[in-house]
Amino acid sequence: MPRSSRALRLAAVPASALLLLATAACGGPDPGTGDSGPEAGTTGDAGAFPVTIAHKYGSTTIKSEPERIVTVGLTDQDAVLALGEVPVGTTEWLGGYKGAIGPWAQDELGGAKAPTVLKDTGTGPQVERIAALKPDLILALYGGLTKEQYASLSAFAPVVAQPKEHNDYGVPWQEQTRTVGRALGKAEEAAKAVESVEAKIAATADEHPGFKGTTAVMATPYEGIFVFGSQDPRSRVLTGLGFAMPDGLDSAIGDKFGAGISKERTDLLDQGAVVWIVGDVAKDAQKLHGDASYKDLKVVKEGREVFVDETSDFGHATSFVSVLSLPYVVERLAPQLAAAVDGSPSTKVEQPTS
Repeated sequence: MPRSSRALRLAAVPASALLLLATAACGGPDPGTGDSGPEAGTTGDAGAFPVTIAHKYGSTTIKSEPERIVTVGLTDQDAVLALGEVPVGTTEWLGGYKGAIGPWAQDELGGAKAPTVLKDTGTGPQVERIAALKPDLILALYGGLTKEQYASLSAFAPVVAQPKEHNDYGVPWQEQTRTVGRALGKAEEAAKAVESVEAKIAATADEHPGFKGTTAVMATPYEGIFVFGSQDPRSRVLTGLGFAMPDGLDSAIGDKFGAGISKERTDLLDQGAVVWIVGDVAKDAQKLHGDASYKDLKVVKEGREVFVDETSDFGHATSFVSVLSLPYVVERLAPQLAAAVDGSPSTKVEQPTS
């Protein structure tokens, strides 16, 4: 996977060449089985297991409380940490943090040993390294596992893949957290964690009534202009705060988390606010403002742009969109959005100071 959030997951390719270790494996595909496991449980509660969780490739049954968790999903570690567990292995996406644990999640890690960091370089999960960690649960919710990769990993541990109801890399953070809660036997704790963060987001939205119904979009200057669709977690940060997605956004993007747009479709950017995720705020803003197809839009002339430095902790957290990163993001993003939509072009949208 590209480390840059501008590169996103665009260079990821299916690892069809992966050797299938086995197909009849623990937690393997069972397309005919529904999501019929218990809805609640806590660690040590015998009633929480076995639990069956449906996903894109069928369903997976977790027979007992997992003790060695590996996260293949790029942000799944935050949900695990939020529920009081520490993975033995995590998959690095961005930030280069020790254990792939961002600063917004350090309190939950506490004094525990940092997980072993795995990498997804575009050819899929490191199957042999994951197997060496002897996992008894592999989480791949925020990801894009292929069926072959799923089968390979399922050869040695139950795997919870991405949900079939959403695009790859499109699982909502709430569903991600609740699903991890069920897999760990901590459904009640997960529900409370989701409710707590949703309450914080709702309170922020109430503090900024100007957000409600205002159209907004997230984009990045990757190989031209790349716009995130409504199913991308970054876009859901905006809708959670009360913003609305532009009409025609998803029809222009298709069934993906986002896509590059032509210069003829920069109208998708001319909204109540546009949030740019950029590698260098000053340079990228200057380049965008020199683009004839963009510079004359009202969103530019009326100062309704927000720039997020993707190389900062704030930028990393903005792309992470997890139960732990969201409070960190909203605290910093909301003041920027408020300045952008206040109706005064002279209001400067400041960068967060921490």
